[in-house]
Amino acid sequence: MKICPRSPSALRLRRWIGIALASLLSMAVQAQNAIEAVTSTARADVELVRIDFTHPLAALPTGFVVQEPARIALDFPGVANAVGRSAIEFNLGNLRSANVVQAGERSRVVLNLKHATTYQAEIQGRSLLVSLQSGTGQPPRTSSTAGFAEGRERQVTPLQDIDFRRGGDGAGRVLIAMGSSQLGVDVRRQGSTLVAEFMRASLPEALRRRLDVSDFGTAVESVVAQQVGDRVRLTINSRGDWEQSAYQTDEQFVIEVRSRKTDPGKLTQGTGYTGEKLTLNFQSVDVRALLQVIADFTGFNVVTSDTVSGVLTLRLKDVPWDQALEVILQAKNLGLRKNGSILWIAPRDEINAKEKIELEALAALENLAALRTQSFQLNYAKAATVVQSLTGTGSAGGSGGASATRLLSTRGSAIAEVRTNQLFVTDTPQRLAEVSELIRKLDVPVRQVLIEARIVEASDTFGKSLGVKLGGGAIGKNSSFGTSPTGSDNSFTSYTSSNFVNLPAGDAGGTGSSAGAFSLSLFNSSFTRMLNLEISALEAEGKGRLVSSPRVVTADQTKALIEQGEEIPYQQATSSGATSISFRKAVLKLEVTPQITPEGNIILTLDVSKDTRGVSTSAGPAINTKHVQTEVLVENGGTVVIGGIFELTETNDESRVPVLGEVPYLGALFRSRERVVNKVEMLVFITPKMIARQNAAL
Repeated sequence: MKICPRSPSALRLRRWIGIALASLLSMAVQAQNAIEAVTSTARADVELVRIDFTHPLAALPTGFVVQEPARIALDFPGVANAVGRSAIEFNLGNLRSANVVQAGERSRVVLNLKHATTYQAEIQGRSLLVSLQSGTGQPPRTSSTAGFAEGRERQVTPLQDIDFRRGGDGAGRVLIAMGSSQLGVDVRRQGSTLVAEFMRASLPEALRRRLDVSDFGTAVESVVAQQVGDRVRLTINSRGDWEQSAYQTDEQFVIEVRSRKTDPGKLTQGTGYTGEKLTLNFQSVDVRALLQVIADFTGFNVVTSDTVSGVLTLRLKDVPWDQALEVILQAKNLGLRKNGSILWIAPRDEINAKEKIELEALAALENLAALRTQSFQLNYAKAATVVQSLTGTGSAGGSGGASATRLLSTRGSAIAEVRTNQLFVTDTPQRLAEVSELIRKLDVPVRQVLIEARIVEASDTFGKSLGVKLGGGAIGKNSSFGTSPTGSDNSFTSYTSSNFVNLPAGDAGGTGSSAGAFSLSLFNSSFTRMLNLEISALEAEGKGRLVSSPRVVTADQTKALIEQGEEIPYQQATSSGATSISFRKAVLKLEVTPQITPEGNIILTLDVSKDTRGVSTSAGPAINTKHVQTEVLVENGGTVVIGGIFELTETNDESRVPVLGEVPYLGALFRSRERVVNKVEMLVFITPKMIARQNAAL
């Protein structure tokens, strides 16, 4: 049976189909869920926020907690805003106000609080009840003691494992395998310890132990696990100034304790994460939705690859958002690339493969790009040296002596014109721009330094000597002692030196001075017997000062040498048995390499010596050497003593007649004494000074 398109039956059929489609469309429009009202009531120590919908929710909404400013955000996908306004004032207990905002097919309810707190959500019919901790009840928990929301499971869950590891940044990481992602955890700080309690959990006997982790080199010293009622308590003992963070991924809970780094040069101290802190608690949430929550919180634009998938159970408390994002990426082996305010998130292998393709494409384009030649006029740098840097034929510097990196492309070349000190470079426009920037930084005047050394030698000599001569004789008896008389029998015509006691004063340490003498003669009334006594004494003192002051000007990081003195010839035997004349220097030398630091100080590598001719020997003259070699940091224009030698020589000499020289008092006539004190001191002073180019000459 066929129906004609224009027959009455066909027209009625079309009318009924149109009515059915219109009804279905109307039902679909009416079936779209929407937020009708947001109200709040206080009940004992709990504040309830009631969100009414046109239709019951299929699942609990995702949300996150912000500590400062305190707020709770709940996201409702596929829900419209039918409240009629975007801001609702409450000022009831801890709740200040609520904001309802719709963006596309998604709505967000933001609860603005007076202080941060936790929440629990429950679906009752067409309403969602959000329970907040009341500000009039028990005091609110601070950010350091606020616990995670307790899990819904009421059965006791045994923990699987407790382990400790050292993180890459030196943090101590306590890893707990909970066996369930629904366990409630309360982490709080108590003095110098950190306590974590796992609700409705049991601890196997094998895990009830104390872990001594002081050898790991972290802030954590020990971890103690014990069963307390229906809870498992983990006590983490730490030392020093530290801070903690805790997060959960699926069934693993991680507590990180790291030393707080103190840098006097920084205005703020911390772990390196600078994002605003937030709290997240999600059970089996889609990773893409979790990344969208981070994007909404930070204001960044997130581009997620199509290959990003999977679910994640995540629980974070008071952690910076950048650390929270890093935890999510690590849990799913994802990578991140940032370009302005856009974050591109994809699996790490995909990011690496994409970057490899881009680099290969850039390399291929570089091989196809047209070459250009550009000339550079150098003012201070040598063109030949710059060519070595560009082509990688010079040394990379340092003690390793490795080859330098080539800055030109494989098709690029550079030529140096020595006469005009010009540089001609042929390469792609991009590489030429890089070469131009490099030459701009290299072709600058080198700062110069004047280095003055002062070698000061001071000597102080003091000596004293005391001696005696004793002799005598008799006339008529043809006898004498100590003297040799000459003349007739009844008189003395002359006297020679005393020989009985001959201990005169010395030269007091080699001063070359003669001692003063005092003589005394005793004789009888008839002048036939005589006793002669001569006392000699000398006291000498000498002071000397010798200053040598070499100075030299050199460029920054350029070695300079100045010396003055003589070359002493000496004979040296050759392998054939013949002799040859060789020379050895006895000079005053200053060898220095300065390095100017960015803050204006000067590092000096010094070699200062002063050699003089010494005593002559059968092999040739000896060399007296004074030498200092060191490296010092000196401020510009400052003076520093880089070394010094002090010598003190004391000698006490005594000569006496045996037996007689030891007799008290009388023994002084039969001995002589000499005392010498020599002091020699050498100091080396260094004064560096940066000079302007117009004052480069000495």
